[in-house]
Amino acid sequence: MMLPDLRVCPCLEEGGVPRWAAESSRPRIRGSVRLAGVGLLITLLCALSYCAQAPGLSMAEGDTLVSVDYEIFGKVQGVFFRKYTQAEGKKLGLVGWVQNTNRGTVQGQLQGPISKVRFMQEWLETRGSPKSHIDRANFNNEKVISNLDYSDFQIVK
Repeated sequence: MMLPDLRVCPCLEEGGVPRWAAESSRPRIRGSVRLAGVGLLITLLCALSYCAQAPGLSMAEGDTLVSVDYEIFGKVQGVFFRKYTQAEGKKLGLVGWVQNTNRGTVQGQLQGPISKVRFMQEWLETRGSPKSHIDRANFNNEKVISNLDYSDFQIVK
């Protein structure tokens, strides 16, 4: 059985230039690269504006911002509940805070787009940290806001 000569690639023109590059004109390649760069820049800017909302700025039209207070009851202290809550909130792009109470509960406030806040409420009610056991979650003082009051999601001591 004969193996092909791997030193010679049928897609290369003489001199080692790819056939498609030899056949196309330079301005078209430059234009395509420039256009791809612009597309990449637009994608990056959209992703950044979606993930990181500066305090004092409002969301784009159609993304209603809400604020809601919460208190979680059950085995939620001593099980890294605040750390997991902060991580989940940041992952969703939410801002706010979380803290332990002297009643053995965890309380805090969430702010962000309503769809993300709803997802976080579900997470607080049903998941929490791996070793937690959630009996119930209370959500109150929900309101539509025009600006975010926080720049990050903090654990309050």
